[in-house]
Amino acid sequence: MAPDLAGGPRQRILEATLACVARWGLSKTTVEHSAKAAGISRATVYRYFPGGRDELIAAVVHWQYVEFFARLYQEVHRAESLEEVLERGLVFARRAILEHEVLHKVLQTEPDVLLPQLTVEATRTLSAVSAFLVPYLVRHGLARGVDVEEAADFLARMILSYIASPGHWDLEDPAQVATLVRTEMLAGVVAPS
Repeated sequence: MAPDLAGGPRQRILEATLACVARWGLSKTTVEHSAKAAGISRATVYRYFPGGRDELIAAVVHWQYVEFFARLYQEVHRAESLEEVLERGLVFARRAILEHEVLHKVLQTEPDVLLPQLTVEATRTLSAVSAFLVPYLVRHGLARGVDVEEAADFLARMILSYIASPGHWDLEDPAQVATLVRTEMLAGVVAPS
């Protein structure tokens, strides 16, 4: 089904479902909850999401994922260097994840339900992040023998990994982020400056 205009029934259903997930969690949110919260009938929910609850939950996860990456793109698209893209992106992404209350609630209470959904989205996103990085890699220059597509794929995987789990790195500290980018992510990938 084609995307709805902002504020239309499909969007209202997604927003209502997200609110229900925030209240009851993924496992306990039903089509009935979403319909009631959106102020529409169950039949209307099924018109937009004929696969029922599973399709609805997948659509909410996808919607939030797309929203996150749209905001991330806004944060980094004017960066002038590869280092700046990575530094801005890591700081923004980690902060956005930490501030997403629904995501945290579900990850704490129902990770087994959410993680498969996120894995599907991450697989879709990997190629988009990789493609976004290619022009920056080309402009920066690669180390001898490094393939641009392989480097972009490697960096995309590293970015997604550090966003989700930064380990001992403090992604709120610009100095640590700069060190991470230069010593862990770009070492051996780009030509020395």
